[in-house]
Amino acid sequence: MKQPQKSHLKRKLQNRHIQFIALGGAVGSGLFLGAGGAIFAAGPSVLLGYLISGIAIFLIMRQLGEMDTEEPMAGSFSYFAYKYWGDFPGFLAGWNYWILYVMIGIAELTAVAAYTQYWFPTLETWKTALFFFAIINTINLAAVKAYGETEFCFSIIKILAICAMILTGGYILFINPGLIDGASIKNLWMVATVGKHAGNTTFSGFFPHGFMGLITVIPIITFAFGGLELIGITAAETADPQKTIPKAVNQVVFRILIFYVGSLFILLSLYHWSNLRPIDSPFVMIFDRIGFKYAAWTLNFIILTAALSVYNSCIYSNSRMLYGLALQNNAPQFLTKTNKKGIPITSLLLSSILMLLVVPLNYFIPNWFDAFKIIMSFVVVCAIINWCMITTSHIKFKKQKKLENHKTLFPAPLYPYSNYITLIFYTFILVTMALPQLGMAKQVIVVPIWILIVYAGYKILKIKKNI
Repeated sequence: MKQPQKSHLKRKLQNRHIQFIALGGAVGSGLFLGAGGAIFAAGPSVLLGYLISGIAIFLIMRQLGEMDTEEPMAGSFSYFAYKYWGDFPGFLAGWNYWILYVMIGIAELTAVAAYTQYWFPTLETWKTALFFFAIINTINLAAVKAYGETEFCFSIIKILAICAMILTGGYILFINPGLIDGASIKNLWMVATVGKHAGNTTFSGFFPHGFMGLITVIPIITFAFGGLELIGITAAETADPQKTIPKAVNQVVFRILIFYVGSLFILLSLYHWSNLRPIDSPFVMIFDRIGFKYAAWTLNFIILTAALSVYNSCIYSNSRMLYGLALQNNAPQFLTKTNKKGIPITSLLLSSILMLLVVPLNYFIPNWFDAFKIIMSFVVVCAIINWCMITTSHIKFKKQKKLENHKTLFPAPLYPYSNYITLIFYTFILVTMALPQLGMAKQVIVVPIWILIVYAGYKILKIKKNI
């Protein structure tokens, strides 16, 4: 197997950068916007769904973290699939991740346009998407440290806001419950007769739609955790990766669980879930409906910042993945070109051009919620392929290290059982997506078709190499 070429990326990212890059990639529309549909479908049991999905992604991150600590290379899990599994798995892992983040970038810009309509309801979404596309791509043409600082600032805004919201909500619930009429943790299980949004229906219990309600939202929840693997992508540009990567992996996953489960616990206690609509951002609408108008306005700004943060991370990660693929000779060699600042300029520009599809998408589908749902369902499929390839590559990585009698610095817990648990869990999600009531069966069917398309591209590239 041919060894990848030498990387020319600069190791300029510190622990705080990669912490917030990963947080920035994961704390976005999946939480702020996608949570609305999940809450409407599952009620308070959505908290359990986020906890289960969080545990699964923690296991994946520890597996990736073990590999990245040992070999902090450009391309991350694509590199590991390529080295320890084979040429085609490396090819598939890289290109699947690239198309995944093209779609996430489009989804986040679509969400940005939706958030902007909170203030400007008549503003066409495609114009907003184009405006922010230009701004964020300009930022990414700067040096990698400038990108890291920008993402640090983006992320700190939304994280401080979530912490403030949790503290404020906690104060209302446990210290001054009379401040908001009806605010109580009893909202998590109490009976409520709902008005116009649910057709005057009575809901009760932690599982108002039964256990099946929770099962059907797991794919939506899964979308929310996409982005944590950005820690792996940063490894090739991280100073002292053997120290920084383990610390970042352990800290970021627990913080994500606190932000997701903690914030939703507070929100669902402040205001009964059944009065929300699936298209609402629960963070904005709950504060708006309980009378905190300025809080809702501020939260909408913060949520918009969060979506821009994720899009910023998409541009970064996609350009680095393309660059890593080119170093593996699994992408055209012009994509290995870097500028004087160490930015893979051609890879960045190609990724940006594809994400520009957000403009015609929002032009022809002006209903942002329909556009967002279409993109999100395909994102979940690609993310599941991505995570299954990470855990399978880790199994092969560990077998090779055992043959070499090499003890790794940051071993993943419960190997190999954690690998098989995660593979079963994500296979279960694909099966769930095929259920008729979710309307995602077509996306599941796309999985083998997509893999065959990538395989065809791989064979064409291999033939061209041999000519």
